[in-house]
Amino acid sequence: MKTIRIGAGSGFGGDRIEPAVELAEKGALDYLVFECLAERTIALAQQARLQDPNAGYDRLLDERMRAVLPVCRRSHVRIVSNMGAANPAAAAQAIASIGRDLGYAGLKIAYVLGDDVLGQVRETSPALTDGPGAFADIADRAISANAYLGVAPIVEALAGGADVVITGRVGDPALFMAPLAHEFGWREDDWERLGRGALIGHLLECGSQLTGGYFADPGVKDVADLARLGFPLAEVDADGGALFSKVEGSGGELSLRTCKEQLLYEVHDPARYIQPDVVADFTSARFEQVGPNRVRLSGGGGSPRTDSLKVTIGHHDGFIGEGQISYAGAGAEARARLALAIVEERLRMLGVAVSELRLDVIGVDSVYRGPRPDAEVLDVRARVAGRTASLQDAQRIGREVEAVWINGPAGGGGATWSARQVVAAASALLPRSLIAPTVHWLEA
Repeated sequence: MKTIRIGAGSGFGGDRIEPAVELAEKGALDYLVFECLAERTIALAQQARLQDPNAGYDRLLDERMRAVLPVCRRSHVRIVSNMGAANPAAAAQAIASIGRDLGYAGLKIAYVLGDDVLGQVRETSPALTDGPGAFADIADRAISANAYLGVAPIVEALAGGADVVITGRVGDPALFMAPLAHEFGWREDDWERLGRGALIGHLLECGSQLTGGYFADPGVKDVADLARLGFPLAEVDADGGALFSKVEGSGGELSLRTCKEQLLYEVHDPARYIQPDVVADFTSARFEQVGPNRVRLSGGGGSPRTDSLKVTIGHHDGFIGEGQISYAGAGAEARARLALAIVEERLRMLGVAVSELRLDVIGVDSVYRGPRPDAEVLDVRARVAGRTASLQDAQRIGREVEAVWINGPAGGGGATWSARQVVAAASALLPRSLIAPTVHWLEA
């Protein structure tokens, strides 16, 4: 039976690059997929594009492509990625330029447009499924709206002979499902196989989380050689069965326990995992360890897709001002708490309008606020962070922390501060009939 080998080249925008090169060199791949977008990432990319029309795609695109294109060309590995973010056209132009630099005349690049639906959102003003109130409440602050597209435009690009396919926002599993649908000719209403494809894509989309990354816990879940963590690949058959593995000799672990954790990652209802192409059902999935770092997947299914697509709306949401200062030695925690009390009182005195305020002693209660040992803490960092409506108030928060350096407790040092505009994300649903993806072409 024909099988297709797909490797996960990244699990987020800032991921390591050398494991992807290792996969391309030693994984006998047909496809290498780079998944690089998070919920807020594309809103931030849209903000960058507003400042520079040639920006807005993944910051590591150039480095990644220069690293993997040579081996992918030699080994006939096709690349699929959402590194286009807010600007797939500019990303494709950049890849074409890299191809010319590397001497790859005829490199065929396809890019997908149509996920940018800010115009449709403004026209229809859909209800928000999460976020602040209604779209009308954030309309004047909205900077982006991107729909989660499905496999169809990627399949079209692959059918047209693309060596590299670049998208903006698509469903993460769709990046992996599309090569399978293309190679095996899966129909758009083959819910069983599409559901299995979504399951495979879900397991691969976070890259090294399947091979021990974001999993290790010393003494509880030990994972070997994390500094050389290998990224996963799947050998998939026409019915959606898969064998997961990693490159021989690479670090990490691919096992029943890593697969089970990733299966449940960010899944609210495993019987109804809603994707653009299918509502996947993971409840019949079965894993079998068939060798060291080799796990076979069977089962999974799906039901008809929904009539709407999820849209992530990026919007400005005020400013955050932050300041930090360190205290060490005997009484460090008490001095840090005194510094926080001084800054809190100063902000009240000055009338700084703060809608949310956090006062943390990092190393004591900044993340985990439960019971702790009674031993004295000798090295802490006081942190003040507040949300404001104006940049000036956000800056004042940080400046007050800096001022406590010599106007507060003894022994403070290493004061830093910053102020930044907040880009927040809200979600809505749009009828898929309002969204029309298109495929465009370039050659190096």
